[in-house]
Amino acid sequence: MKQHLLHTPEGVRDIYHEECEKKLYLEEKLHHILKTYGYHPIQTPSFEFFDIFGKEVGTIKSRDLYKFFDREGNTLVLRPDITPSIARFTANYYKEETMPVRLCYKGNTFINAKQLQGRLKEQTQLGAELIGDGTVDADAEILSMVTECLLHAGLKQFRLSVGHVGILQGMMEAAGFNEDEEDDLLDLIRNNNFFGVDSFLENRNLDAELKQLFSQISKIYQSAEEFRSAKKVAAKYPDILAAMEHLEQLQSLCLLYGIDKYISFELGVISSYQYYSGMIFRGYTFGSGEPIVKGGRYDRLMKHFGKDAPAIGFVIVTDQLLAALSRQKIDVPVEHGCQLVVYDALHREDAVVYARRQRAAGCSVELLLRDAGKSEEAYESYAGRNQIARVLFFDGRTGPDED
Repeated sequence: MKQHLLHTPEGVRDIYHEECEKKLYLEEKLHHILKTYGYHPIQTPSFEFFDIFGKEVGTIKSRDLYKFFDREGNTLVLRPDITPSIARFTANYYKEETMPVRLCYKGNTFINAKQLQGRLKEQTQLGAELIGDGTVDADAEILSMVTECLLHAGLKQFRLSVGHVGILQGMMEAAGFNEDEEDDLLDLIRNNNFFGVDSFLENRNLDAELKQLFSQISKIYQSAEEFRSAKKVAAKYPDILAAMEHLEQLQSLCLLYGIDKYISFELGVISSYQYYSGMIFRGYTFGSGEPIVKGGRYDRLMKHFGKDAPAIGFVIVTDQLLAALSRQKIDVPVEHGCQLVVYDALHREDAVVYARRQRAAGCSVELLLRDAGKSEEAYESYAGRNQIARVLFFDGRTGPDED
């Protein structure tokens, strides 16, 4: 066998033993939270037609997609993002629905990025989409659901940075920036290079109020009073003002939900996804250099698939969340209740009957025909390596501990 076949390609990895058990347990727990909010589970394909994620949709750049062809010559891609798939599904199966549609899911996404900076090319995401509700109440429900998920995962310290696409977009339009200038500015903000932003704006002829707004894109707002001061500066820019008023309403609803201490509002929150159109947010915690949660409103995306409806959603990147929990030494409580039953040929029936009875009661039992060349210590060691809690020998000398 060629040695390289034992290794995974760059950007993907095997997950096994306790790490895999913790991941599955966490996903099941968080999925339950989504269902308590009335969200219904859905599965969409791992690959779709290329145009589902094309440039017009505003998702991942074409060069970062895994592309291949089917027998008919159609270009297919492994999904880099689940939201467009949900939009496609809803436009197809809920085209005439006039009431909100709540969907939740978990699945893997695939991005063939060259510069990974430690990120995996295949990641597991768990998320929810609320389609057909364009109110600020829907925004608040999404933030509440995210907060509850992170708290139930075991996190105690995290922050949801909330912004609005209309604020920064309105500022750039008011400044009259061309497409290249907008891209340069967004790159600076994306890299948190706010000194670079100041330098970028220094020699440009902007209104005093607009300059003041740009100077506040790195500021964190955590009170209604702070937000009102920013609104005064934005008074002469209707689109920017409307976006700020939306966030102000959202802030009051966060108080109602009791999640305000986990929320901060920022003018400079941005995303590489171009389909976002309103409220946008990222979730951060210690021990993760990447966001553990990403989401926002995408009111224009549904129209691309033939259903004109507002929508909002989010994803929790479970791989990032697990890594953060591990680095913060927060345990994911996986039970190790499995039993190992080692038997010889003479006691096969006793062992099988015992295992059937235990499994019927909801217990996990692994059966293993004894190898005469292996000692009891070897089986005990095997059990320890595989997180098996108890070892029983059916060989005429020992048996199960029963009353």
